[in-house]
Amino acid sequence: MTTPTLLARLGDRIGSPDLRVAPTDPLTPSRMRVEVLAGLTVALALVPEAVAFAFVAGVDPLVGLYAAFIVGMVTALIGGRPGMISGATGALAVVMVSLVAQHGVEYLFAAVVLMGIFQLIFGAMRWGKFIRLVPHPVMLGFVNGLAIVIFLAQLTQFRDGTGAWLPLGDIALMLALVGVTMAVIWGLPRITNVVPAPLAGILVTAVIVIAAGLDTPTVGDLASVQGGLPAFHVPSVPLTWETLEIILPYALILAAIGLIESLLTLNLVGEITGQRGGASQECIAQGAANTVTGFFGGMGGCAMIGQSMINVKSGGRTRISGVSAALFLLLFIVAASPLIERIPLAALVGVMFMVVIGTFAWNSLKILARVPRTDAVVIVLVTVVTVATDLAIAVIVGVIVSALAYAWQNATRISATTSDAGGVRTYRVRGPLFFGSAAGFAEMFDPDADPDTVVVDFAESRVADQSALQAIEAVAAKYEERGKELQLRHLSRDCHRLLQRAGHLMIDSDDDPDYAIAANYNVRTGILGGH
Repeated sequence: MTTPTLLARLGDRIGSPDLRVAPTDPLTPSRMRVEVLAGLTVALALVPEAVAFAFVAGVDPLVGLYAAFIVGMVTALIGGRPGMISGATGALAVVMVSLVAQHGVEYLFAAVVLMGIFQLIFGAMRWGKFIRLVPHPVMLGFVNGLAIVIFLAQLTQFRDGTGAWLPLGDIALMLALVGVTMAVIWGLPRITNVVPAPLAGILVTAVIVIAAGLDTPTVGDLASVQGGLPAFHVPSVPLTWETLEIILPYALILAAIGLIESLLTLNLVGEITGQRGGASQECIAQGAANTVTGFFGGMGGCAMIGQSMINVKSGGRTRISGVSAALFLLLFIVAASPLIERIPLAALVGVMFMVVIGTFAWNSLKILARVPRTDAVVIVLVTVVTVATDLAIAVIVGVIVSALAYAWQNATRISATTSDAGGVRTYRVRGPLFFGSAAGFAEMFDPDADPDTVVVDFAESRVADQSALQAIEAVAAKYEERGKELQLRHLSRDCHRLLQRAGHLMIDSDDDPDYAIAANYNVRTGILGGH
């Protein structure tokens, strides 16, 4: 196959991305105002988050801020869900810290570039569609766990640089300011929607602190956010096999965590806004963003559920809000750092506390006693694992538990009824035949007592996998050993194709899959090697 043909096929797989600025809303002056103000609100909340995650990863604060700007800008322009915000995240930072500690920040930049390449490949292969396999109980556990993680992350703002709690008087003052911010965010939408409520809450609290001269921690107490424009920089690592061995495991883990969190956030934002988005397009956007970020001194990133919720709650629905957030963040770094560093941390904590309240699926607490027990266990399990470890492990655990529960439920549904006519016994099988039900299928037959000819009717069953083929062959072999014959009837087209490809069918016909003719197929044994 020629290279142009391969590229053409790859292009067909990727499809045409939807890059419309506003897929659903017309860009009126009113809409533009809402989008820009929503972006400003997000940018203000991004500053302490990016700085904090940079500290977690063990890198300079500007490395986190540059990542927030570049990842946020690229995904806002070409991402799969307008209105979704991406940047440096804690889920990735906790993985990066050991790489930075052992090998230095240049190896982190190289790992971020490779992470982006992997994500581009995943997007080109359209693997983002597999996010549909994540069950709803896992989604509930995901949002609940992430809400708790966001809440716990805010508690660090009540500690000093050594990790000790602030004096009680300082904590009380911060809690009062947090309460003011939350009250403004809660009450303002009941009066007017001219200004996004989170932005108003930040501004009101900042004015109170500055006007009253209150001594409370500010953004500047975390770190200086002043810097220049990000510069192109090729990671200074040797291009050797040893380097690849070092960064490859980190790149794969970071790519997986980033895409899982991004695609789950994409689904969550879609449920709130009622918009459809492209999972594979989001994978490509995340990959492009991280590849670029690695070459501009950023720590990489993915979708941020907290900032996305702030944007959505502030009215952001188009790409303009995400682009505005990135541009405002760059403006803060380059020109407005003295002003931004005066914002009290209590105001930003209040905004994030409101995000926690809005993100946590409170209804899940009510339905725990009503949903199937397995689903309730999955909700609680994913929540706990998200808080205790990380999002990727929690989602994988939840999907595995849900899949095993589903397999067990289907395994118990296999059954059969028998009828005799003209010296032939017919077993009418009900339920899917797959690895979980193969043992139960074999136990339904009685080769010693059955007549010389036995028909297995699959009109209400399906042959699903190799375990099913093995089970059919094992049963047929038992009858063969006793000089008896086992035949299959009413195979669906996919079952017919599966059995024929494996070599079990001794008759080649396409009539039976359509049930036009009730053909009986003899079974050839010895294909899969013993019973």
